[in-house]
Amino acid sequence: MARIVSLGSALQDVYLIDHDDLRPTAIGDTAIFGKVLVGSKVDIDKVAYEVGGGGINSSISFARHGHEAIFMGNVSRDPAGMAILKKLDQEGVDNSYVRFLERKATGTSVVLLDSVSGERTILTYRGASEQFGNLEPADLDSIQPDWLYVTSLRGDMDTLEKFFRHAKEMGAKIMFNPGVRELEESQALAKLLNYVDILLVNKEEAAKIVPGVTLTELLYHLNNYVNIAIITAGAMGGIAGNGTEAYRFGIYEDQKIKDATGAGDAFGSGFLAHFTAGHSFRNSLVFASANSTSVVMKLGASRGLLSGNEPLHPMPIQKI
Repeated sequence: MARIVSLGSALQDVYLIDHDDLRPTAIGDTAIFGKVLVGSKVDIDKVAYEVGGGGINSSISFARHGHEAIFMGNVSRDPAGMAILKKLDQEGVDNSYVRFLERKATGTSVVLLDSVSGERTILTYRGASEQFGNLEPADLDSIQPDWLYVTSLRGDMDTLEKFFRHAKEMGAKIMFNPGVRELEESQALAKLLNYVDILLVNKEEAAKIVPGVTLTELLYHLNNYVNIAIITAGAMGGIAGNGTEAYRFGIYEDQKIKDATGAGDAFGSGFLAHFTAGHSFRNSLVFASANSTSVVMKLGASRGLLSGNEPLHPMPIQKI
């Protein structure tokens, strides 16, 4: 098994769940939660407290797979921060490299979830996960990771470059799932890709990095930057290539979505967890899809994360 550092955000997710008042109402091509009026009091069915954030979700996924998982990120010394640290302890994730920010509360998301449709709106206070410049790449020296798994650092390209460069100097490999802020910094992002071994993006994100309209075109251009590129396309599945093999894949299972929170993190971390455990490129894509499907069938971003020991059924996947 591998030693994997997850670098990214840590949030407490507070779910407000209801069957009618949060039901989306269509307005043209968009939808709103139409029954919540300004100034009103709304009774909801259920409240639930979970933990989330790209760094947390991925580290839990790696730990469940049997890897040595380490989380690096920021929280505060408040109840939300303590809930996150407790969850990491329960999952066997090393949280000794967590930093505490005293002037900001731990990041928190309020998830308004319609239990009938599975649609949700997320209100997020980033808090301690708003910044990452206090984290030290030198901490990697004591960890000696095999892999660095990085989700969005809110566009902090300087910190990303420092971690990427240090990881590469140590001989560690890097998987990167950039966010909106990183994609806005096109020149800096292109420079970062020189360090990246595996890149995970969706179709719209890929089109912001390289030219192309079809998944095949986008994959071809991304493989000029990174060894392995994975492009997801929602209900259409996705495409992935490693320079030698390329696969077009569908979804693992057509199931009713209970909560889509964490689906992307589950796919990315699931792929790396399986791939670094010695499984083939193809089978790692199948597991990633299964991991993502399992997560959206349960409440929260980590409840459905798989361990890698579950039997998997066939899914649409074709070598191209």
